[in-house]
Amino acid sequence: MAAPLEVIVSSDSGSQMWNSTVFDLHSGSSLLSYRGGNSSARTLSVLGGEYLLSAQLGKNFINVWEIQRKDQLQQKVVCPGVVTCLTASPNGLFLAAGVAEAVYLWEVSTGKLLSVLSRHYQDVTCLKFTDDSSHFVSGGKDNLALVWSLSSVIQVDLSHTPEPRHVLSRHSLPITDLHCGLMGAQARVATASLDQTVKVWELSSGELLLSVLFDVEIMSVTFDPCEYFLFCGGSDGNIFQVSLCSQSLSQDKAFQSDSEGNQVFKGHRNLVTCLSVSMDGTLLLSGSHDETVRLWDIQSKQSIRCLAHKGPVTNAVIMAAPANMFLPDSRPAVPLPRFSRHLHASEGGESGEVCVRLGRYTQEEEETYLQKADRLNSLMNAVTDKSVFGDGENTKVRVAELEEEVQTLKKVNKDLYDFSSQLLTKPT
Repeated sequence: MAAPLEVIVSSDSGSQMWNSTVFDLHSGSSLLSYRGGNSSARTLSVLGGEYLLSAQLGKNFINVWEIQRKDQLQQKVVCPGVVTCLTASPNGLFLAAGVAEAVYLWEVSTGKLLSVLSRHYQDVTCLKFTDDSSHFVSGGKDNLALVWSLSSVIQVDLSHTPEPRHVLSRHSLPITDLHCGLMGAQARVATASLDQTVKVWELSSGELLLSVLFDVEIMSVTFDPCEYFLFCGGSDGNIFQVSLCSQSLSQDKAFQSDSEGNQVFKGHRNLVTCLSVSMDGTLLLSGSHDETVRLWDIQSKQSIRCLAHKGPVTNAVIMAAPANMFLPDSRPAVPLPRFSRHLHASEGGESGEVCVRLGRYTQEEEETYLQKADRLNSLMNAVTDKSVFGDGENTKVRVAELEEEVQTLKKVNKDLYDFSSQLLTKPT
């Protein structure tokens, strides 16, 4: 059969029979099902049009399927911890994953871990690349969204660790979702938060363009392709449509349903976790914890299709069908390599590779506890080089001591964050 132009790909946390399912956008019929485990939220991604990836729910690995081989898992990418979010660059060259408070960036062609970005202070919740693959944005439970330039992140510079291009810090509670518009480095970025606001930013300058206040926590956000509207999924099951072309639009506004384009889609019975718009801007897809995926006609605000699932929906997206998704005999042009878990050496120990280590701190003043945690983590990663601590039981004892100290410092960090959050949200 001829491949459809656009398809729906969705997953939930309760199905025992399949991981992800592909539906026809216009008929709602099931086309493919990928088997093996369950996908974690905000981790479903297509890599280079040839592989489907998703992080296993609650586990420390990423499932990989060849896009046309639906019945068999082809590979598992083992990560240093539970993956909280995952994204592939549109050009298929890079893969980024959130693990606890760090962002891991791999080069797809070699499987090398290029960078570990530990700039967030709490878990990373969402990651998105720009459409030209030049930047990516990370959002976290520390209320921050960070804009990263890919070129600055992958350049080896021993004098300093990579820093984000912009720190978007106007949210007061954890960020739940983000969306990058079109136009590459000139794009606009929308961030949603538990502080009941959605904010729109200019990627190039990091400036805040718009802040919309709602009556409920916002769990998901997206633009239509022309960026006429902003769609925001609420914790009460409602989806809010905000007009971005209103003449009365000010930088700070409270959402009100009106005739200028601000409308509400009603139908879900629980929080809306994911949103996506078709390429022509006429259809809106939403996934919810009420175990349904709904397709809406944007102009009439009517639900035109409801796809039942076996558990809370974790991922739902409208995407262009890859060319070989429906060609069972096709194969990826290049097989995926084994992905490394460490910055400083390959797992196979091949000779001829450059070993890059972070330099020691040179500050005269006393280290902060975050700097100390970073140094201890670097020392722990270096224990595979036996020249650091030597062989035998001394190494094991030293590693155990370092691990215990790192956990203590992480607990201090979390306690400080919880205390400051209580102060900020305490009613006056």
